[in-house]
Amino acid sequence: MKKPRLTESDRLRIEEGLRKRMTVYAIAKELGRPKRTVMREIRLRATVSDKGAPCRVSNRCVHRFDCQKKRICAHCGYDESRLCRFCRNCNENCGDFVEDICARLSHPPYVCNGCPQAGKCVLRKRFYLHPAAQDDYRKRLAETRRGANITEDEVLKFDETLYRLTSQGQSIHAAMTCHADLFPVNEKTVYRYVNGGLLHTKRHDLPRACMLKPRKAKSVEHKVDPKCRIGRTYADYLLFIARNPGLPVTEMDTVEGVKGGKVLLTLMFMPYGFMAAFLLPSKTSGNVTELFAMIRILLTEMSGDAGGLELFSRLFTVILTDNGTEFSAPSRIETDEVGNRLTRIYYCDPNSAFQKAHVERNHELLRKILPKGTPYLEPTSFDNLTQADLDLAVSHVNSYLRESLKDRTPYDLFTSAFGARAAEIFGIRRIPAEGVILKPSLLGIVQKTRKSF
Repeated sequence: MKKPRLTESDRLRIEEGLRKRMTVYAIAKELGRPKRTVMREIRLRATVSDKGAPCRVSNRCVHRFDCQKKRICAHCGYDESRLCRFCRNCNENCGDFVEDICARLSHPPYVCNGCPQAGKCVLRKRFYLHPAAQDDYRKRLAETRRGANITEDEVLKFDETLYRLTSQGQSIHAAMTCHADLFPVNEKTVYRYVNGGLLHTKRHDLPRACMLKPRKAKSVEHKVDPKCRIGRTYADYLLFIARNPGLPVTEMDTVEGVKGGKVLLTLMFMPYGFMAAFLLPSKTSGNVTELFAMIRILLTEMSGDAGGLELFSRLFTVILTDNGTEFSAPSRIETDEVGNRLTRIYYCDPNSAFQKAHVERNHELLRKILPKGTPYLEPTSFDNLTQADLDLAVSHVNSYLRESLKDRTPYDLFTSAFGARAAEIFGIRRIPAEGVILKPSLLGIVQKTRKSF
């Protein structure tokens, strides 16, 4: 009979056993669990700690005992005789840094619990802490119970074929029967993906589904494939920018009106302060990738075959965005149809909107025209908004004089670098300074002033 999952009390006993320097086998025997189960639990849910030792330099390099390097940093203010291995910034700035890993972490119990040297060790540590382990377990359990667990590669594998056949009037069953090897999921799951808007195929493409009244159920949420974040974290972004200083960065985000309605995708081109915005029918990765494909086509038509892709790479050299599911298909944005890399996408840390502060701050100006809802004001829905309305609003935002830009407008700075035609591609035109309006009245939006009680 299959034993139940580890409980919080089990995790507490594992932590206490490790603190008492018990072996994994002894802990497993005390819990009445297989040794493999306890070992997997420890390795999976251990917490990494970079905390050093009191009154000791946190140098984790293997060369820290005999390194003779001096003045690695050009701006160093210490005496020239001081060795860099005694500096707290040595590991971050030294090009020859090789991290020293404690041998205790490479064999059971794989953690630093109960180690007598933990208090004075300067290396990176791993601890098994039952509160953090229980929180991680609950989080993973919740993620397995919601959303569509499908990777970007799996979507690409069957989405195009399914859309082609359903556009010809065939059913999903017929398409899956003809190409059974392309579909990693069953027929019912494909229908859930279609109803959730995760594929190019829509309900109106299906012979019978469009005649049936859809059931009232929660929309399918696309579960982000963690592999798409590998090599694209905020730490990777900082490292790439440090190695390539001066590269322009484009910050990307989405703005919601009302839940489940149309959304705005905003692009902030730094250092010009120029913002472009596009109206999307929903927050899906498919809509985002289609938008970037359209931008590439428009830039190609403007500059020619080769010039269009070159201009796209200049505009979108580096893209920084958040962890929204709509941005979970980075490779389809980074490369063209033949696989040539045109840009690089990086993701902010979770719940760290301040890492892309420029686009977030510019949203404040956009929200003056398209305000959020409050307890007394009705929220502004984007469902009745057109792309022409949005272009007008963003044109006024880009024509607004900024003190941070030395009393110049983002439109002037952007067009001086890329030309007025590039701004027209994004639907942006220049508005005279005296004619700039940053109020809902620009689009004829009238809000209720206060709800009656």
